[in-house]
Amino acid sequence: MSENLPFSNPLSEAFAALDAAKKASLAVMEVYNEEFTSQLKEDDSPITKADLQSNEIIKRALSSSGLHVLSEEDADDMARLHQEKIWIIDPLDGTSDFVNRTGEFTIMIALVQNKIPIIGAISRPTTNTIFLAQKGAGAYKLENNKWSRLQVSQTKDITQCKAVGSRFHLTEQEKDFFKKLGVASFESRGSSLKVAEICQGMADLYLTTSNKIKQWDTCASHCLITESGGKITDTMGKEVLYNTEKVNHENGLVVTNGLVHEEIIRRFCS
Repeated sequence: MSENLPFSNPLSEAFAALDAAKKASLAVMEVYNEEFTSQLKEDDSPITKADLQSNEIIKRALSSSGLHVLSEEDADDMARLHQEKIWIIDPLDGTSDFVNRTGEFTIMIALVQNKIPIIGAISRPTTNTIFLAQKGAGAYKLENNKWSRLQVSQTKDITQCKAVGSRFHLTEQEKDFFKKLGVASFESRGSSLKVAEICQGMADLYLTTSNKIKQWDTCASHCLITESGGKITDTMGKEVLYNTEKVNHENGLVVTNGLVHEEIIRRFCS
């Protein structure tokens, strides 16, 4: 089976993640191409039937692993804290982008072992693109049935950096910080595509001060950015861990190509 994946020694769960991402993508696009409505959840974030259908398809595809699934769309079961390995999924990351038909939404599937992501799969259904990483084996993009290796940029000068940020949730504090940094450019991106662009060397920096970002929003991206040579921490420079009691990233996030990371943290904290 290894010829289907770009890794020399793929984990069985990597096949499951890829299969789940492909199946969920088809279902999500069916909804996207028809008339649909959205509702608001208790936290005022939108939800559509695409979120719910994707959630069920992914869980079904991953069920053979026998592992617990932590999903944005299901009640949190704290029994997961006693598990060495769990799946963390966001069936539709960027629902606001989905509702607004920007095309910039994704499906995120990650496997965590001992609080560290070891598999990350991100699908962008509108372009039929899948990003896949396995700890210690690299990060890749599947496009037109061909795998290509992902590698972050080599930009070291912050004034040459291309920054990306949220389309719907960018704060004034974040805008001011990017101005003070003097980055070369800033562009808005939806969902996990911000990190995907850094993984591909198309951008160099993403920062958010929000404490509302959850583990399912970042887990797959975490594996991808690490395996493509970049770095992810909170805004204090501390390691980001998963399958913890609190699922919020309480100190925001910084994702970079790695080369400018320490300087970004130093200037943010000063």
